[in-house]
Amino acid sequence: MAPFRHCLAPLAATLALIGGAAASAATISGPYVSLGAGYNILQDTRTFFPAGTINPGPSKRTYRWGEGFDAAGAAGWGFGNGLRLEVEGSNFYNTVNNRVHSGVPSRTTGNADAYGAMVNVLYDVDLARFGLAVPITPFIGAGVGYQWNHLSPLTSVSGDGAPIDAAVSRVGGTNGSFAYQGIVGAAYDIAALPGLAITAEYRFLGTDDETESAYHVQNVNAFGRREGPVFFGDRFNHSVMLGVRYAFDTAPPPPPPPPVVPAAPPAEARTYLVFFDWDRSDLTPRAREIVAQAAQASTHVQTTRIEVNGYTDNSSIHGGVRGARYNMGLSIRRAQSVKAELIRDGVPGSAIDIHGYGETHPLVATGPNTREPQNRRVEIILH
Repeated sequence: MAPFRHCLAPLAATLALIGGAAASAATISGPYVSLGAGYNILQDTRTFFPAGTINPGPSKRTYRWGEGFDAAGAAGWGFGNGLRLEVEGSNFYNTVNNRVHSGVPSRTTGNADAYGAMVNVLYDVDLARFGLAVPITPFIGAGVGYQWNHLSPLTSVSGDGAPIDAAVSRVGGTNGSFAYQGIVGAAYDIAALPGLAITAEYRFLGTDDETESAYHVQNVNAFGRREGPVFFGDRFNHSVMLGVRYAFDTAPPPPPPPPVVPAAPPAEARTYLVFFDWDRSDLTPRAREIVAQAAQASTHVQTTRIEVNGYTDNSSIHGGVRGARYNMGLSIRRAQSVKAELIRDGVPGSAIDIHGYGETHPLVATGPNTREPQNRRVEIILH
């Protein structure tokens, strides 16, 4: 399999084009796909040569690796509560630097090309639960699967030039083994393209000892040619990736709540209704008049507390879970606008309590995603 170093340039260009304004961080609910590429470091790999392959007796060597590139693609499902399950295919490419512990100086060339499939379980950390309204979602995960490793061949030339010392050793072949990995990363949501996110992550990938299957080694020196098996130990890979992820929000919008008959307010309470344009939280001239009436009434009766409650209809510029979350924030902004106007009209801010209820408690029951003017309101209640 060819290395993925050429994936980095188009990926970087894509990230530059879409890295515009931030969106609110959202939990994935439904299917998604992702693609990433980056740089990796493969740790030194120990090998075992049985007797008669490169030496009369058994011997050990260690291969050190140079630059590495990797890429991965995945398809998965988000359960709406932070948990995700995905199937991933990946490729890791590394050149070899040298072979050590051979007793004589040597020069080594070649590369290792690993590829395989993993099943990952991940968890997205919703920072909103900690009071952080940012478009970034950290995540952690772990996976298991199977990886194949192909050596093209690792050719070591050793000796000082004298015929009795010169030797050429070639190790090649393909073997597979059980693999496991840990993942730590973060996703940055793009406001202009809902569902699209930039991802950055660190991965640790390990493969099981390959002592049950061998690569092939051929050793040629002044005494002739020897061939036989060579066994590789565990492989450990550290990787940093940048990528993109797209989530398809297929969850249907929640059904409209059943009609709610507001409880009759106490006799001493008085209610004023302020209505808003769709997806707006600023006050219209008519709305300012109603707020002024409420402020004036609060000075004419014995008012101990003023309750300001914000609501929206069940339509939104977003869909599904994101839409309900967006409307909750919109209802709070509407209540804040009314409170600010009451204070400008002379009402003490300490006497005002504000609440946002989003799409709940509509005045008019509607079907899903319906723009209903009477549900886009703020209730001012004088207690």
